[in-house]
Amino acid sequence: MVNRIERKLREKWFLKNKKEDFAKIANENHISEVLARLLVNRDIVESKDIHTYLHSSIDTMHNPHQLKDVDYACEILEEKIKENKRIRIVGDYDVDGVASTFLLYTALQRVGANVDYEIPERMKDGYGININIIEAAREASIDTIITCDNGIAAIEQTRYAKEIGMTFIITDHHDIPFVEEDGVRTDVLPPADAIVNPKQHDCKYPFSAICGAVVAYKLIEVLYERFSVDKREVEELLAYAAIATVCDVMDLVDENRVIVKYGLELLKKTDNKGLKALIELHQINTYKLSAYHLGFIIGPCLNASGRLETAKIGLSLLLEQDGETARQIAIQLKELNDKRKDMTARGVEQAIEMIETTDLINDKVLVVYLPDCHESLAGIIAGRLRERYHKPAIVLTKAIEGVKGSARSIEQYNMFEELTKCKEYLGKFGGHPMAAGLSLEEENIKPLRNALNERTILVEDDFINKISIDVVMPLGYVKEELVEELELLEPFGKGNEKPVFAEKDLSIIKADILGKNRNTLKLKVENQYGKRMDALYFNQIDQFNEYLIDKYGNNEVDKLYKGIPNDIKVSVVYYPNINEYNGMKTPQIIIQGIQ
Repeated sequence: MVNRIERKLREKWFLKNKKEDFAKIANENHISEVLARLLVNRDIVESKDIHTYLHSSIDTMHNPHQLKDVDYACEILEEKIKENKRIRIVGDYDVDGVASTFLLYTALQRVGANVDYEIPERMKDGYGININIIEAAREASIDTIITCDNGIAAIEQTRYAKEIGMTFIITDHHDIPFVEEDGVRTDVLPPADAIVNPKQHDCKYPFSAICGAVVAYKLIEVLYERFSVDKREVEELLAYAAIATVCDVMDLVDENRVIVKYGLELLKKTDNKGLKALIELHQINTYKLSAYHLGFIIGPCLNASGRLETAKIGLSLLLEQDGETARQIAIQLKELNDKRKDMTARGVEQAIEMIETTDLINDKVLVVYLPDCHESLAGIIAGRLRERYHKPAIVLTKAIEGVKGSARSIEQYNMFEELTKCKEYLGKFGGHPMAAGLSLEEENIKPLRNALNERTILVEDDFINKISIDVVMPLGYVKEELVEELELLEPFGKGNEKPVFAEKDLSIIKADILGKNRNTLKLKVENQYGKRMDALYFNQIDQFNEYLIDKYGNNEVDKLYKGIPNDIKVSVVYYPNINEYNGMKTPQIIIQGIQ
């Protein structure tokens, strides 16, 4: 119990203390001083930048023609379409890959292409295009392959496709493979006819942190121009780019924020039969549809088919034109996702037990081998371990051939680069600074673990979660007007996190545990000025109780749950919220952390 309490408290709270004339900013931009302070904390100070951030529109998105090779790729596609050559899209099995495939397939069909698609199966094919997929394309008389959300690391596969006479176009967003000699890095690119990837060093596109579906969307913008398709048609496709941007955990800054903001508005009134069925099945209020619903409800359902069966089920949902069939596919996806949740919970439990009962607990980079775990769940489990220990985590599973795994990292550790330094132990690998996929032989697991830990420059301070507080704000400021104004900062997500507010020394008048799974704590709190308010705290109830018992004793905690006056005081970080019930609106706070 002590270890769990200590781990939960391994976080530091810092108050952002940026200085500006908040009253002036508020007056000039007709906003509150609280919002002015939040914008300054995001380094948004100038009136022009404030207006762009608060009132962004698709007109502020970047010119797709700035992407290297995009015009040439579309020139090739236009020629192939006019000649009725067979084109095959090769996507990927995650949400970004499915959305990218849907976008390219929809667009190429729209302009009259003779097109089909293939998505690798996670267990059989692994990540990305492979020689078997290329052979199957040759047997089907495919003339041109276009990849999406993969391909940048497919050096040998691309070379083989070219050798047998295929045209090969790559659209991708993953980091460029490189070799390093004497401290000098040299990019290694596939010999494709055209490569559309904003991470190429000679690409002039001003924002490289876009997902695969956005790369595909940019290509479609240019393609539709060449075929004189109404611009409004391409803008309708932003809904799918928005889903992929959130689910691939891209930073919601620059045009990503615009894409998700505009895409959410499109999704609220979508005509897509599959998405409507999925939204209705989960009883999501479309009026309140947010990035949360994309990342934690819609996305995981689309992902579940690629994890446990085939991603083509998720793609079929997006393509389905019949409402009843779409509903049946949505039910199938939900059932798969529920199964995935149960399997994930078991895997996380096994991984935690392994870490906390062995010397793994002392490692700075966690490498956990769960041979019986479904390989598609490795990334989710690695993410949970990263959250729990605030360390880079790699989860490996036994595959049909050798061992496969997924990695999730912390901001201080570039996972892709660190794996590159240990590539002598790996088969295939690829990814980003924060996430990667890899394969290796079983005998190389221990050497990989040792090498990553021996070569890392991480220090203990890197493993302490740091909470940056935007504003210390008494409960009396939490009003409906403020909550509505904060909506101007949405959509929230990675890179555009919810603001963090704090208040010290709150007395807890009463506590109740709610919910079918008893995973919601409802508190009645009071500050030093006598302001009382409801507060909700999710999921960490056991740790919360252990912390209070450790500090105040069982007797005081018993009083708390009985609503009897007690000595318990806590400081909290929170986000303000409005509880709507029976037509009444009441301010409340959602607690994000307690000290």
